[in-house]
Amino acid sequence: MTAPGRRSSTFTRLLRHGFTDPSAAERLLESAELSAVRDDPVLLEALGATADPDLALHGLVRLLEAQGDRELLDTVIAAKPLRDRLLGVLGASAALADHLARHPSDWHALVMYEPRDLHPGVEEFERGLAEATDPVSLRVAYRRCLLSIAARDVCGTTDLAQTAAELADLATATLRAALAIARAAAPDDAAVCRLAVIAMGKCGGHELNYVSDVDVIFVGEAVDGADEGKAVRAAAKLASHMMRICSETTVEGSIWPVDANLRPEGRNGPLVRTLSSHLAYYQRWAKTWEFQALLKARPVAGDAELGEDYIAALEPLVWKAAERENFVPDVQKMRRRVVENIPLTEIERELKLGPGGLRDVEFAVQLLQLVHGRSDASLRSGTTLDALQALAAGGYVGRGDAVQLDDAYRFLRSMEHRIQLYRLRRTHLVPEGEADLRRLGRSLGLRADPVAELTREWKRHTGAVRRLHEKLFYRPLLDAVAQLGPGEARLSPKAARERLVALGYADPASALRHLEALASGVSRKAAIQRTLLPVLLGWFADSADPDAGLLNFRKVSDALGKTPWYLRLLRDEGAAAENLARVLSAGRLAPDLLMRAPEAVALLGDGDGGGLEPRSRAHLEQEILAAVGRADGAVQAVTAARGVRRRELFRTAAADIVGSYGTEAQPVEADQGALVDLVGGAVSDLTAATLAGALRAVVREGWGDTLPTRFAVIGMGRFGGHELGYGSDADVLFVHEPRDGVDEREATDAAGKVVSEMRRLLQIPSADPPLLIDADLRPEGKSGPLVRSLKSYEAYYRRWSLGWEAQALLRAEPVAGDEELGRRFVDLVDPLRYPTAGLGDDAVREIRRLKARMESERMPRGADPKLHTKLGPGGLSDVEWTVQLLQLRHGAEVAGLRTTRTRAALTAARTAGLLSEENAGILDEAWVLATRVRNAVMLVRGRAGDTFPSGARELAAVGRYLGYGPGHVGDMLDDYRRTARRARAVVDDLFYGG
Repeated sequence: MTAPGRRSSTFTRLLRHGFTDPSAAERLLESAELSAVRDDPVLLEALGATADPDLALHGLVRLLEAQGDRELLDTVIAAKPLRDRLLGVLGASAALADHLARHPSDWHALVMYEPRDLHPGVEEFERGLAEATDPVSLRVAYRRCLLSIAARDVCGTTDLAQTAAELADLATATLRAALAIARAAAPDDAAVCRLAVIAMGKCGGHELNYVSDVDVIFVGEAVDGADEGKAVRAAAKLASHMMRICSETTVEGSIWPVDANLRPEGRNGPLVRTLSSHLAYYQRWAKTWEFQALLKARPVAGDAELGEDYIAALEPLVWKAAERENFVPDVQKMRRRVVENIPLTEIERELKLGPGGLRDVEFAVQLLQLVHGRSDASLRSGTTLDALQALAAGGYVGRGDAVQLDDAYRFLRSMEHRIQLYRLRRTHLVPEGEADLRRLGRSLGLRADPVAELTREWKRHTGAVRRLHEKLFYRPLLDAVAQLGPGEARLSPKAARERLVALGYADPASALRHLEALASGVSRKAAIQRTLLPVLLGWFADSADPDAGLLNFRKVSDALGKTPWYLRLLRDEGAAAENLARVLSAGRLAPDLLMRAPEAVALLGDGDGGGLEPRSRAHLEQEILAAVGRADGAVQAVTAARGVRRRELFRTAAADIVGSYGTEAQPVEADQGALVDLVGGAVSDLTAATLAGALRAVVREGWGDTLPTRFAVIGMGRFGGHELGYGSDADVLFVHEPRDGVDEREATDAAGKVVSEMRRLLQIPSADPPLLIDADLRPEGKSGPLVRSLKSYEAYYRRWSLGWEAQALLRAEPVAGDEELGRRFVDLVDPLRYPTAGLGDDAVREIRRLKARMESERMPRGADPKLHTKLGPGGLSDVEWTVQLLQLRHGAEVAGLRTTRTRAALTAARTAGLLSEENAGILDEAWVLATRVRNAVMLVRGRAGDTFPSGARELAAVGRYLGYGPGHVGDMLDDYRRTARRARAVVDDLFYGG
């Protein structure tokens, strides 16, 4: 006998075997039913292997109490297969333990498995239900069959997919048995009608849960010679009775609800329709979700021929559903509504409908099926896992993504099965109680720390589903593919030629050769290209030059086709494919930059490429200086700096194009000024960082760490104003100051060599665009020295400075080199550009005279002044000179005017009351439009220009960039003239008349 206060050895053994209430377990083991085997180690080991040893032991005692002899106990101890199956079921399902206690002889269903019993189908289950003649006996027989399914499941004899298929087959057999009972109860009704039962949802998809509504649709027809109306009413009675047989609660409970709400018109529509009535509804009235539901339609009971006729009639409509207007957005909205309707208190525990849950996988797979299954019959499976495997095999889903989704779906469905199996109740909520979570974890093989391991694995899988669901379900490619005409989701040569002609390709023959080179063959790469190309063709056609877009896409694909990430990026990374299509068809500049280093296409995705957000100047300078530090010599160092510049120019151009064209993921940028500021700021920062890198490289090679003189680069013009365009030269001044003890001539020579070498290295012909340095705004212009000391600048500006130089200095800002020297240069010129007394009348007249002379002398011969964005009326020069005159006059007293940026100075002048809000808006609009036109010309032609192109295609491309669709080039030119004319009227008033 155990001493008081000490635990018995049995108590300890029970703890070790996973019992949570060893005291209660000891009492049960000492009961009369188990006393003979209470110390049998085989029994304890078997109980300890179950999901819930306490539950299994309790269920075993109840079952033994109901037996009249020792047959069961002896068999359990002697036969391991039965022991594992029976105890496994008892430890996982209190509901099936209750059934065995009520029907103690049903344990014989688990005694032995014949080969055919390992994976039974509908015929085997029909034999198991054959003796059922009423709802009660049907429930008993159903539970007996369910026992065998659960035993195979918990023992690992069947996997998740096989278990779900067996449950669907058992449901099929049950529906047939219920219909037979209903027909036997109403033979007159059965005699006048043909009734087919179409399974929908998980039953139709052959992937049923333990407890789930069984979704059905009924189709009825009259037998030969019978009245159709009478036949349909008779069929409805049979269908209604069949539903009650399965759904109603009896002394043996219910089986599961039979739900017919997926029928046409839902619960408001007739329960049974004829085939022609079904067809008429789906052809005319059905909503998008109804076609999605039909993916899983499968005849399971009743008139087999009628059921097959139903499928044959409706299947073509299912695969045309993706051609419906707004099909993909409809499906996506439906998915979002499901999530939004989950109570907040349950959303984190919702296995089926919550974010990262089962429905996310199912919706994603179904959407991909409906879009791509039109032309690929291999995708037309109603079973989620089979369809997912087919999607991966066809290249529609990445192999790795498919494996992760498959693993996650199996784990989450297994959780759902085990949760439902416990009480045989319909639920998709993960339990909250410690004991329930422990049982659930152990049932899934997590034994070390079941609750913690279960939580970790559950969150890992839902996280994976959520991430992959966003890539697959919301992939913008699907929306575009879904809008293609029938047969176009996969290209044949004939279809491709027709499509190219319809889209307006100027050279369909060449375009077709590109398509054949990209999409021919049986490789996975070609399969993915065939999926992408129909969509890309549409996006290219949305540009002014689809031929160039396709040609450029082929060039990029040829260059990157062997890299593992390229096609995966286009298929999976959000808007990457559409971004690339926009960039490749928008003109010459961006594709030229990309072709020089095609790997920059990674910037167009959503992943680790950095995206299209321009990098800060500090970030750029850090990267360039690091590259310079690693380089072997100045030439290699500046080459590296220019390589970074090329990549970042592409990033900026791509961001500008995407913002101007708009994509499904990113609408057109409404604020055109924001796009101008983006380009101006990004290109100016990039130029400054490149100059800093070139300066570091030249100094390091010629003088080591320290130049004999301090050296700074001062940005001027658009560079100093953070308003550089893609083709702008870098206007600069160079200033130096000899270090202590260094001879001024030596310092000047060193500074001169630095300038010459920087200019040379930045212009060496290479794959990277040159950076041209223009120092013509220096004192004495082209006649003066390229670099001066700070003292020389001071002496010059004190004695010789002209009015135009003070105006030019309004844009002066240090951009590279010695920061302290740069600040001192700014301090030197501030009194010159912001004179305390403002401007005298003579100075104002001189500025106006220079402006008028520039307009007449610099306008290119033959150019239309009204369309010249720089020198024409209302162009850049008009706005900038007007703003700069305000700065020279009032900069000393208005702090906001002391800026190098045109738009910022314009805003400050308006705030200070120096011009009206209306006039400020007119000038800003004109300046932004003129700048946008110049940027567009550079993007389209690949070279700078101040006027609209003359060629029709290039002019149309500029219009597309500015938001004008095909056929609206005239509107674009009229709008520009109107905007410039209004701006010129303001300039005449403020600049010439003020």
